[in-house]
Amino acid sequence: MWLPIAGGVLLLVIGDSGDARSSQASFMRFVALVVSVLTFLLSVVLYAGFDNSATGMQFVERIVWVESLNVYYYLGVDGLSAPLILLTTFITPLVVIAGWDSIRSRPAQYFAAFLILEGLMIGVFAALDGLLFYVFWEAMLIPMFLIIGVWGGERRVYATLKFFLYTFLGSVLMLVAFIYLYLQTGSFDLFGFMNVPLSLSVQQVIFIAFLLAFAVKVPMWPVHTWLPDAHVEAPTGGSVILAAIMLKMGGYGFVRLSLPIVPDGSAYFSGLMIALSLIAVVYIGFVALMQKDMKKLIAYSSIAHMGFVTLGMFLLWHIAAETGAGLGMTGAMVQMISHGLISGALFLCVGVLYDRVHSRQIADYGGVANTMPVFAAFMVLFSMANAGLPGTSGFVGEFMVIIASFKANFWYAFLAASTLVLGAAYTLWMVKRVIYGEVANDNVAKLQDLNAREFIVLAVLAISVLLVGLWPAPLVDMMNTSVDLLIEQVAQTKL
Repeated sequence: MWLPIAGGVLLLVIGDSGDARSSQASFMRFVALVVSVLTFLLSVVLYAGFDNSATGMQFVERIVWVESLNVYYYLGVDGLSAPLILLTTFITPLVVIAGWDSIRSRPAQYFAAFLILEGLMIGVFAALDGLLFYVFWEAMLIPMFLIIGVWGGERRVYATLKFFLYTFLGSVLMLVAFIYLYLQTGSFDLFGFMNVPLSLSVQQVIFIAFLLAFAVKVPMWPVHTWLPDAHVEAPTGGSVILAAIMLKMGGYGFVRLSLPIVPDGSAYFSGLMIALSLIAVVYIGFVALMQKDMKKLIAYSSIAHMGFVTLGMFLLWHIAAETGAGLGMTGAMVQMISHGLISGALFLCVGVLYDRVHSRQIADYGGVANTMPVFAAFMVLFSMANAGLPGTSGFVGEFMVIIASFKANFWYAFLAASTLVLGAAYTLWMVKRVIYGEVANDNVAKLQDLNAREFIVLAVLAISVLLVGLWPAPLVDMMNTSVDLLIEQVAQTKL
């Protein structure tokens, strides 16, 4: 967690030379790459040392932070957080490589922002103290605010303020809920929060406070409107991190806080959550069909796919335990990892085209396969994965959630499965218009295929998408024990 933050601070201390092509700027990029790769290797060590059969938290660190308030620097991981940490450290080096040549303005500050953001995001996934969780949760808004606001597009100030206000205002209510729970337990320990008895009315209020924080981050309908603006204006690396990791924090918040701390409140609102999730899956799928901007289309696609995540989580109360209540939860967690890989890859593909043509409009392309056949192969693969093609990671989580939905209610499954049709429709429409057909104009006719740096990034993501799709067992096995424990916690009333 602290290695990338230290690396980011180092880059800020050294500073920019003013010339993006100078040897100092090249050194900055190299430092950022080395730090991000070392962080990933450390997370691989964490994965290798992780015990899939252990029920409690692993790699725990607990030190007194603010003694007078009984606040601890308390970290640990389980099968719900470890895969998300691995995803975070896996995506960050790819973002650094992707921005190697395209970032000409203040490269040291750009890469420093991503490294610091990486450390803070790992902190969110590892924090086991409520106040520490809140500090990391809010602190990570700052680097993303700067990434969009400094290196974004023409309307970056509008998009940045909208992103910040939506996410910050929702999170303030989460802090109020933490303070109430602190007054009941005497500490900010998340496990203390899980064990304190609460009346149904209190649980309902706390659930709503958590919901407003996490629903904005997912984002769920109808508080999703900040996401397309943020994606369109963000630089490519910002879009990748936003889609691949930051959206997952909303889903993670539900499983780490909402479900185990207020299980009765979660049960009470489960019907509402399923309804909102299905609206996101179906309605936003139709909205995606109407988009003319590639980034906006992928952004709306992300909202629809994250609807699957919240659907899988809140099916628990509608499925008998013996018929596999954990299937929806496991599917939701797998979907988060899969969506991180696929959406990140698609935004990188758009970035490759944008670097060459400086347009995200679908109408400005056509026949890209004729001039960029290698790139076209990658983009078609990621698009098929986005549509849920069997054999890719996009199929695994969605299939598990649809099966769980069918066990709960036929109409839940029917509406959820409609995303397979809608996802194929908007994804294939984009691929047909951009990749195939006659070469649209002189700009497309002059396109150069992937260079070695771009090929490495997309090839690594393609292998990952296929690996999770064909062999999801290592990922699912890592989650199973923690999912079973979560279901036990949720089944115990706190009234």
